[in-house]
Amino acid sequence: MNLQQLIKLASEGQVQELEVLSLEGGIYIVRTHLLNGCHTLQDARGNTLHLRSTTHVRDLLRDLPADPPAPPCVLVQHVVHDEMCGARQDAIAPLRMPFSLASAW
Repeated sequence: MNLQQLIKLASEGQVQELEVLSLEGGIYIVRTHLLNGCHTLQDARGNTLHLRSTTHVRDLLRDLPADPPAPPCVLVQHVVHDEMCGARQDAIAPLRMPFSLASAW
């Protein structure tokens, strides 16, 4: 899914949630949840769009329509320390925090 498709689907109210995934190396990707599954935001060549900061994410998504209400957005970060230590035997859930597209403050 590219940015234009995301904006169109968001304006139609079809986007259920946006996830901003924080990856190792300071890279962020955006994943869109629709009724028919998840789609990763892609560049013009069809590659996963790598963003360099949460500010870059906000700048990119600033044209998402506010009406209908913007879909909820969460920042998702896996806890690398838990994965590295391997002390826990149960499933390790990622940290999910509400993320505002409107402002960094």
